Amino acid sequence: MTAASSPLRLLPILAALLATLASCGPRVDIHYVPTPEPVVDAMLEMAEIEPGNVLYDLGSGDGRIPIAAAREFGVRAVGIEIDPRLIREARANAEAAGVAHLVEFREADLFATDFSDADVVTLYLGDTLNLRLRPQLLEQLEPGARVVSHDFGMGDWSPDERRVVANRPVYKWTVPNTFIPGFGGVD
Repeated sequence: MTAASSPLRLLPILAALLATLASCGPRVDIHYVPTPEPVVDAMLEMAEIEPGNVLYDLGSGDGRIPIAAAREFGVRAVGIEIDPRLIREARANAEAAGVAHLVEFREADLFATDFSDADVVTLYLGDTLNLRLRPQLLEQLEPGARVVSHDFGMGDWSPDERRVVANRPVYKWTVPNTFIPGFGGVD
């Protein structure tokens, strides 16, 4: 084997490639698409937010849903987002809206997040991610908690309500009082 064909000569190339991949940011399963304001309004109305409720927005993007919940209902809201650039934007938006004292944005993987203190969870994730998330929602949320999704369903979990707003479906589910086989854990 010659020095030119040695696998060791590939090490600098491999190291540079790994450094480039590491600097690309977090792995994102879905790309950010802003929820239109009329849909945000409908989602919050469907969520039946009450004083003292806590809202979590999973995949919160620029923070528009938590900010609107805090501004319109005075509730504490938490946005979970994996993209640090969007977290910075959301925090600036909350500050500009005057609700930074009510809204928190966390850079986190939503599948590794404890949102058990939520009364309302909002989503705009996709059918596959909603289905992956469904067992976690049913395990962590108390009966009566509301889940509201823009555009995407939860498989065979029938929504309590479905609306079309600005040509987009919006769904609402209420966490049941009893265990539903196949929905959230071990049968």
